[in-house]
Amino acid sequence: ALGDVCLFRAYVEIGPRISLLIMSAVPPLTAVMGYFFLGERVSIRGLGGMVTTMAGICLVILNRDPYDEGMRLNHPLRGILCACMGALGQASSFIFNKVGIGSYNPFAATQIRLSAAMIALVAIITIRRKWAEINTAFGNRGVLKLIILGSVFGSFVGMTCSLIAVKYTAAGIASSISSISPVIIIPISVMVFKEKVHFKEIAGAFVSIIGITLLFW
Repeated sequence: ALGDVCLFRAYVEIGPRISLLIMSAVPPLTAVMGYFFLGERVSIRGLGGMVTTMAGICLVILNRDPYDEGMRLNHPLRGILCACMGALGQASSFIFNKVGIGSYNPFAATQIRLSAAMIALVAIITIRRKWAEINTAFGNRGVLKLIILGSVFGSFVGMTCSLIAVKYTAAGIASSISSISPVIIIPISVMVFKEKVHFKEIAGAFVSIIGITLLFW
């Protein structure tokens, strides 16, 4: 719940494409956590994959400042920090899922995750006094339909599949395969959102995916 709240805030601040690119840091974070908490080993090639992944992210979010010859951010710091917190939340969830699911049924595990997330979100909305905005959102049928579709494909189908993957393979491998979103979303950004995608951003996405591949394969 906390990771998704941060990620959705990042969508607003810097857009879904850059947010998902930063989310490609999830596999390296998962690998590091898996090493400390699950005893999963990371090879020298894996360490190279971590560096490559982070290099791809930095290629997109950083740029040389022409005035002081240093580096500056291409996107708002708040959005980048929110996306980083979202990545940390998702990496943590992979580790907790790997430990918790054991031989348990993935569909039942999904129900537990969604129930816990609902409780957490109610608490967050109450503390931040956002119920008026929630009521406004429910009044917009067009937006509500899209949110429901996103919930079905993301929170149910996607989450269940990720739990099945975590059950039958290493947390890092499951995380790496599910992190190809930065590449998948490029044509969607162009065709649906009519965004102008720069070559450096495309290159950064592919470099990150190459790093993820090196990390676990």
